[in-house]
Amino acid sequence: VRHSSSTMTSRDDYIFAAKLAETAERYDEMQEAIRNAIMADAKLSVEERSLFASAYKHVAAARRSTARMITDLENKEADATSKGKIKEYRDKVETELNQICNDAITLVDANLLPAAGDDVEAQVFFHKLKGDYCRYLAEFQKDAKRQADCDKGLEAYTAAQKLCEGLAATNPLRLGLSLNMAVFYFEILKDNEKAIALAQKGFDDAVDEMDSLSEAQYKESSQIIQLLRDNLSEWQKVE
Repeated sequence: VRHSSSTMTSRDDYIFAAKLAETAERYDEMQEAIRNAIMADAKLSVEERSLFASAYKHVAAARRSTARMITDLENKEADATSKGKIKEYRDKVETELNQICNDAITLVDANLLPAAGDDVEAQVFFHKLKGDYCRYLAEFQKDAKRQADCDKGLEAYTAAQKLCEGLAATNPLRLGLSLNMAVFYFEILKDNEKAIALAQKGFDDAVDEMDSLSEAQYKESSQIIQLLRDNLSEWQKVE
């Protein structure tokens, strides 16, 4: 609830700052701005949801990419002293990634889902996003921590999947969920059969309804369908 014009102005300033930072490709500042907007009022418009997703995706992606690169260096390094220094640096990057992912998950649980009310698309969006950030954590966590992230991720994706039953098969949110949940099964849970089944169902259900879409809707949905097709092609080779 926005209690005063000053609160509303402050929140609008944060949204403007987030958009400006995105244009400038300064994603850490974008993340801070959209987080402040959420703390002022967590009921997000469709555009604001996209800003939130974009900000956190970019700051997480930078660390995920760096962590993978450093891990490769660490694995190739023969010298024990150098290997130890590389590990220290990897730990630093993974700590940053852990903070980003857990911040996104906490915002979803404590602020964004409660504020979504009975908006089904918003609920799907946030459950899916929580699943994605649990997946990012599971990429580098070990043992019990990894299992906990896998469990939370599967719970979030499953909640989104149940809510998606009321959305059209061509809805980009539903398609994006099929895509990401299938990746979760393939890359994290190592369940190739389930990953292929999920991706295939998302693909088949959507293709049957594509003719009924407008040009703009067709373009957005067809891009995700192509990604589903590409994954299926790769995964079926593994099978």
